[in-house]
Amino acid sequence: MLRIGLTGGMGAGKSTVSRLLVERGAVLIDSDALAREVVEPGTEGLIALVEAFGPDILDADGRLDRPALAARAFVSDEARATLNGITHPLVGKRAAELLDAAPADAIVVQDVPLLVENGMGVLLQLVVVVMAEVDVRVHRLEQFRGIAPADALVRINAQATDEQRRAAADVLLDNNGDPAALEPQVAALWERLVSFEEHLRTRTRPPRGPVRLVESDPGWAEAAQRIIGRLRTVAGAAARRIDHIGSTAVPGLPAKDVLDIQLTVADLDAADAVREPLAAIGFPRVPDITTDRPKPGTDPAEWRKRVHANADPGRAVNLHVRVDGWPGQRFALDFRDWLCDDADARADYAAVKRAGEAKAAGLTGSAATEAYLAVKEPWFDEVYPRVPRRQR
Repeated sequence: MLRIGLTGGMGAGKSTVSRLLVERGAVLIDSDALAREVVEPGTEGLIALVEAFGPDILDADGRLDRPALAARAFVSDEARATLNGITHPLVGKRAAELLDAAPADAIVVQDVPLLVENGMGVLLQLVVVVMAEVDVRVHRLEQFRGIAPADALVRINAQATDEQRRAAADVLLDNNGDPAALEPQVAALWERLVSFEEHLRTRTRPPRGPVRLVESDPGWAEAAQRIIGRLRTVAGAAARRIDHIGSTAVPGLPAKDVLDIQLTVADLDAADAVREPLAAIGFPRVPDITTDRPKPGTDPAEWRKRVHANADPGRAVNLHVRVDGWPGQRFALDFRDWLCDDADARADYAAVKRAGEAKAAGLTGSAATEAYLAVKEPWFDEVYPRVPRRQR
């Protein structure tokens, strides 16, 4: 199934987004709702909270008085850690039960307020963050939840910063305005999720469009790191290293909006062993690509590799699985670093890429890629001896 993380600061509007996704067919696992469920009267969660914070956190009916708990739990990092240490494991256990019960082809939206703080993005296939300015959120918390502005700010400041959320987000939804403005954003997101789920389930990659170069995007580096985190989680000990390579790893270089990631493994058996784990998180194998083009004077057998591609239509990724120490693995890193260090090399490569783009004009899919590479590969052969070899 496709597992999506939904988060945002207090008052940002996660509940509105989750409602819109559920209306379109998503299965919702709401951590806030589970947090209430696991501290109902008679539960082990409520008993533990009373032991930690005292009986004054209960109302006259013996139920949890949330403002009273908040007054004690948000006064210090230690108190907040105590609260989280009690509730988070219980919420996680209940969420796992609901996840196990969801259909295999479900789009599961996990609404997790502290997703960023707890580093959960590596466990999910996409992270959606709802954003709103602090003053907007404070106003909503006062208007709809009756929380005093000063208390709202204390709670907001105890959470991740907006910069941290942006760094963790694969998708940002702007909810500074009227809730109706979210509708087209969620509709576009849902279209992406439906396609993502289909390609995930069928172990296929979405079709690629024409070859088109765009200006360098600073967001490529953060996107690559999010993906590397997910890859590292599933590859485990098989991954000797995982690197952002290719043109999108070179600041200032025009490139196709396709991230290239290299997963370095001990041998091709190790590459084959991670095939299914990678496919399960949205990186199916591309079976018709099994080698790089061997460079003159090298052993062609040592240019073999495995290639996976992202099932997410909203973020194209080529994942190259190469053997540690083989020339293709070393060249990918050395070539990237050479371009980063040498302005003349960057300029030469940019010109070659533009020529390849022109040759591929009007083509799509594999035909476009082949035309593009037909221009680039001879240049790679030419510069291969000149690229400095570095110690790794």
